[in-house]
Amino acid sequence: MSTKAKNVPVVEPYGNPAPFAEPAWYNTLASPYYDESHRRVRDYVRKYIEEHIAPNIQEWEEKGHVPDEARVHFAKSGLAFPELPREYAGDVPLPGNVPAEKWDIFHSLVVSYEASRIWAAGVSVGLNGGTTIGVPPVIHHGTEEQKRWWLPGLVTGKTSFCLGCTEPTGGSDLANLKTTATKSDDGTYYTVNGHKKWISGAIRASHMTTAVRTGGPGIKGISVLVIPLDLPGVSRRKISNSGWNAGDSTWVTLDNVKVPANHLIGQENAGFQYIMTNFNKERFILAVLMNGQARICLEDAWAYATDRHTFGKPLMYHQIIRHKLITMARYIESHWAWLEQIAYHAHTTGSMGTELASRIAMAKIHGGRLLELANREAQQIFGGAGYQRGGVGARVEQISRDLRVNIVGGGSEEIITDLAVRQEIGAAPQGANAAPQPHDLAYSFFPMFVRLAPRTNQRSFHRSVRHLELQTGAGRYGRAWLLSLEVVGEKEVDTLNTFLRDPAL
Repeated sequence: MSTKAKNVPVVEPYGNPAPFAEPAWYNTLASPYYDESHRRVRDYVRKYIEEHIAPNIQEWEEKGHVPDEARVHFAKSGLAFPELPREYAGDVPLPGNVPAEKWDIFHSLVVSYEASRIWAAGVSVGLNGGTTIGVPPVIHHGTEEQKRWWLPGLVTGKTSFCLGCTEPTGGSDLANLKTTATKSDDGTYYTVNGHKKWISGAIRASHMTTAVRTGGPGIKGISVLVIPLDLPGVSRRKISNSGWNAGDSTWVTLDNVKVPANHLIGQENAGFQYIMTNFNKERFILAVLMNGQARICLEDAWAYATDRHTFGKPLMYHQIIRHKLITMARYIESHWAWLEQIAYHAHTTGSMGTELASRIAMAKIHGGRLLELANREAQQIFGGAGYQRGGVGARVEQISRDLRVNIVGGGSEEIITDLAVRQEIGAAPQGANAAPQPHDLAYSFFPMFVRLAPRTNQRSFHRSVRHLELQTGAGRYGRAWLLSLEVVGEKEVDTLNTFLRDPAL
């Protein structure tokens, strides 16, 4: 039987021809995911970055500031937020002039990957602020009136957003945030008090999509308010970090800030879910960016190993150096294939929902690990040049100071590792977890624990459930098993799942 394929498209070489310096579909292998429109987007983004951003990256990062005119130009390029609904985009076309009805997640994947070529991540944030993560709650849960207020300015540079979740007392522990929003007696405004920390882009953003507490403790008391950052009572100061100098990391103080009630996004006390659904996209983008920056480390290390001579021969002639490079490539290529698989599922289903949460979390974790590996090995190959600011190893050195933000941001590695496991346990069908059948004690007491949950101290309930799991193995069973008992309903199971998945417990 012939295995020769027919009508295989010719892959035209593009970008850096060095091995593994570009994704395989750029210049080596055919792919079912991309067509001519994706190549146009790739070409447009790379040309824009090379002409308007790359010559200034080091200067802007050292100054800790991206000029306002560069920010406005970037907004008008269509790259600031390609997923913006077209009715709010004015006359700004999509990158590569792709028709709106043809735009898919692989176009967005290409944009995110090419953006990783802005090798000082702070400059990328300085250009776009936190719009990428601050605007989606407005798009998906805001009213039409709110969208008309805020979205058109994104493509003119008049408005920019940031996301205000992290606080001085906690980052990943969103369920226990301290910032409060108290509604006025006449219902016309909220008075907001609290602090937000490490808010990317907030120093110059016009609005902050803000997680606030409007109700009781836990996840059911959280709402989302869009706070104009020029309101009285708002103060901001830049935070000095190890990297991301141009990224405008900001401490925001909210002191009796009166926010109009019509700035509430969605329903009051329903904000936790709005924020959490936003994390899937944020984590996916971070995973793509980390893959791209790992590839930069490989690209520069490969070139240096080819040119640099030691002991009378190029570094590349030393086996240990070759093994470092191919190990980097192996991790980068496999991770990229994983990202494409996730993107394909989202493209096919039209959703980046809960069924992808664990895989996106794992892809982000793996992206952080491979970026740490690639950066370390690249610095080893560069030697002192990889530790020097500027010069041949400048990109690798800068990435070494920036990478920690990507690994911690969007959910720390430790938090989302456990999230991924718990997501899979909860989603597994009956019997799929290969646990022994729980004995009668589990059947007798598990429903009781579920029903007592709303009336029990959360930590006490959690300890009791964990004790029962250890005694019976019942915790290895998921939603389907609990419902099969027929004495536990959907509502009670949702309550149990909330407790078991709440990182605050």
